[in-house]
Amino acid sequence: MPKGKPAGVRCIQLDIENRCMIFGQPERPAFCASLQPSLEMCGNDREQAMIWLTNLEVLTKPN
Repeated sequence: MPKGKPAGVRCIQLDIENRCMIFGQPERPAFCASLQPSLEMCGNDREQAMIWLTNLEVLTKPN
């Protein structure tokens, strides 16, 4: 996404299983590459991780 990904919009680089298709490649955005997993972010399972990411999207959405 040349101008970045707006909050609430699905990233075009995710496959059907929500895996990044450009992981480890130079064209991967710096923000994505700098996002380090943690217990706070990932929780105990995928559902908790998705809740955290959804909240992050809401909190960073421009007015």
